Amino acid sequence: MTETLSKPVVGTRAGKAKRASNAPEAPSVPKPSHKTLLVIGGVPRADLLPPEVLVHRRQRATVRRGWLGVIVVAAVVALGVGLSTMDNVSSAAQLRVAQDEGTSLLQQQGQYSEVRKVESRTALAEAGQAVGGAPEIDWSGYLDKVQASLPTGVTIVGVTVDSASPLESYEQPTTPLQGERVATLTFEADSPTLPSIPDWLDSVHGLTGFVDANANAVTLNSETGHYTVDMTLHINEKAFDGKYAEKTK
Repeated sequence: MTETLSKPVVGTRAGKAKRASNAPEAPSVPKPSHKTLLVIGGVPRADLLPPEVLVHRRQRATVRRGWLGVIVVAAVVALGVGLSTMDNVSSAAQLRVAQDEGTSLLQQQGQYSEVRKVESRTALAEAGQAVGGAPEIDWSGYLDKVQASLPTGVTIVGVTVDSASPLESYEQPTTPLQGERVATLTFEADSPTLPSIPDWLDSVHGLTGFVDANANAVTLNSETGHYTVDMTLHINEKAFDGKYAEKTK
């Protein structure tokens, strides 16, 4: 009897699937990490020191850095002290030079001590002259101006002056509406004709330092036929000549 044996189909998808399901699973190979550095042929090393030694080394490094900081600070302080000392030495040297120059100047001034005394006495005399001559009025020149202000033909025949002094202030008037004055000029004028007193008073208004003027009296001289006018002028500080003050400037 002839038997027909069926052979399994090789290479079909079903056979492959069957074999795959019956075959044992292959172990999975871990993928190498990108962070792992594989050194081939390197010298093997191992740190067998105890941790205390490593801690001691770190402490020693810290101490060394601390001492280095101390040395740097000390160097900076020493540099500052050195600069300050040099500055003090330089200042002291400049002070000695200035003192020597001052001593030299004093010695030179001592050679001219007599000249300085004379200058001091001269300055004192000029100051006293300025104070004493401050209230001085050039009466000669002032009377010439008064004469020039009078009408033609009128002549001054008598003068009385009362002025301030360096030691006493001039007495001021107590009558209201009268101005302050430093001198009083009273003069007598001879006029061949009867004078016009208002015109005379107007003519003396232009005098330097003029304060006011009064006609005290008008008298007729029967022998000469002339008139004598007695007039008083009050003068303020503008009439001071100031000649000694100009010398002291």
